[in-house]
Amino acid sequence: MRLVICLLLTLALAPAAQAAETRVAHGMSLTGELKYPPDFKHFDYVNPDAPKGGEVRLGAFGTYDSFNPFVIKGRPAAGIGLMFETLMTTSGDEASSEYGLLAQSVEVPEDLSWVAYTLREGAYWHDGKPITPEDVVFSFDILKTKGAPHYRHYYANVDKAEVTGPRRVKFSFSGPKNRELPQIVSQLFVLPKHYWEGRDFEATTLEPPVGSGPYKIDGFEAGRWISYKRHDAHWAKDLPVNKGRYNFDVIRYDYYREDQISFEAFKAHQIDFRMESTAKRWATGYDFPAIRDGRAIKETIDHERPTGMQAFVFNLRRAKFGDRRLRQALGYAMDFEWSNKNLFYDQYTRTKSYFANSELASSGLPSADELKLLEPLRGKIPDDVFTEAYDPPATDGSGNMRGQLRLAIRLLKDAGYEIKDGKLLDPATGKPFMMEFLLVQPSFQRIVGPIIENLKRLGVEATVRVVDSSQYQRRTETFDFDIIASGWGQSLSPGNEQRDFWGSEAATREGSRNFIGIQDEAIDILIDKVIYASNRAELVTATRALDRVLLWGHYVIPNWHSRNFRIAYWNRFDRPAIRPKYLIGFHDTWWVDPKKDATLKAEEAKQ
Repeated sequence: MRLVICLLLTLALAPAAQAAETRVAHGMSLTGELKYPPDFKHFDYVNPDAPKGGEVRLGAFGTYDSFNPFVIKGRPAAGIGLMFETLMTTSGDEASSEYGLLAQSVEVPEDLSWVAYTLREGAYWHDGKPITPEDVVFSFDILKTKGAPHYRHYYANVDKAEVTGPRRVKFSFSGPKNRELPQIVSQLFVLPKHYWEGRDFEATTLEPPVGSGPYKIDGFEAGRWISYKRHDAHWAKDLPVNKGRYNFDVIRYDYYREDQISFEAFKAHQIDFRMESTAKRWATGYDFPAIRDGRAIKETIDHERPTGMQAFVFNLRRAKFGDRRLRQALGYAMDFEWSNKNLFYDQYTRTKSYFANSELASSGLPSADELKLLEPLRGKIPDDVFTEAYDPPATDGSGNMRGQLRLAIRLLKDAGYEIKDGKLLDPATGKPFMMEFLLVQPSFQRIVGPIIENLKRLGVEATVRVVDSSQYQRRTETFDFDIIASGWGQSLSPGNEQRDFWGSEAATREGSRNFIGIQDEAIDILIDKVIYASNRAELVTATRALDRVLLWGHYVIPNWHSRNFRIAYWNRFDRPAIRPKYLIGFHDTWWVDPKKDATLKAEEAKQ
């Protein structure tokens, strides 16, 4: 998430403080003034009087083997983030705002060369020890040196952290002026120095760690289930940012190897709430007695958040995918319109941007401001960026693919490929071109199947391999695949994370999100334009320019997106009248309604 800081002062600054050109505030905003003033009581999208209580059962996919979510090793348990807190926390009804959590206030100079946080008095770890500035410095240092690789990249321009007072910690920045860094630092997970010193931070562990968040681990069976209990003595439960939140007494996750099994568990009320990811199941699978009689509810909720890019992702580390024309040709094998009609029940929209469903998405031809960024890169980026509006291939949905496949064959011939005896021959090796789709969800096989049939008509020998979640994680972390179904979520304020997505350095770093393996100087330049944009208009322009170059690189076969949440839940909950714009808010704003819960239990007893 990036930052264009707009600080609302929490105190009347004296003239001397103004002369020092620093600002002290209770929050930071990306796009303008903060919605909530220094004396706000709670977020608008919560019920401050929501009752506490009840147990919630949720489903998780695959397995887990660690309670340390901060390192590359292992698979962290679902919900483990409920145990930890950051310096500041986001608002669910603002695009990019942060308000003090562990930090009482934030201080930033006009030149953005550093940021300082003053911690709240009375902030404690679960074991009763106070949270100190030394804990913050320790957390930064250990995450940057021993945490998952993306932390080193994310904090690359944070030069150091130091204790500067009894409750004050200061972060100093290096490199060009970067308006993003203060807010990046505000999202730092703070860990207890006294707990982790003497332990191997880089190892997996099933020893419940010490945190400071609203929940603690209550019980678990490794790889099968885990439950968290609300911490009654949570130090921050009455803060304005937490009032009305975290209402469930117990949150339990049960693990399932396949999503269909998880769905059957939901139907049997072994799970209370689920988000549906499969269009066919949403259209046909929810016609069962509990839905019909109101014991369970199926609901679609519109949202306003960016949908990013979900796609079939080529691995450019494999030399066979090095030609852009080949990648473009392979994209013609996907008939989205037919799939949307026959597989997805017309529930999806084709994705045409890496920043879909936001003002950051490119469209049409480049604007004059975009051209100022793109023209210096002419010759280093595809010429199509300047002459054509990007649009993925489209059909009439009838299943007749001849027109698209003819275009694909033309591209392949231009790239030196030939089809002989029904096989596409790689000009570099003279051998038949083969590729494998690596999947973790069996349900995706029905989507890939028609693509494979179309690829055969191009002479491509394509196969599918479905692996378990542990194998999939390892193979994607080490980039051991031809093509995967994956994606990149985006915020309304892209910034440093783009280096991890598309930056050259990330391409060779295991565990990065640069699944494609992009190593391109022009893209690195555009990423920096995004990161160092000085205002919102510059950010939008730079992001759209980056989007165009990524799209015309044909690094992926774009999939689809939905502009709503599809949720189903058993009728034992209530929720605030106002919903956050960008979230469902189930985990932290809903609550168990005692009357509904009792009624449901009585009805189930009769079944």
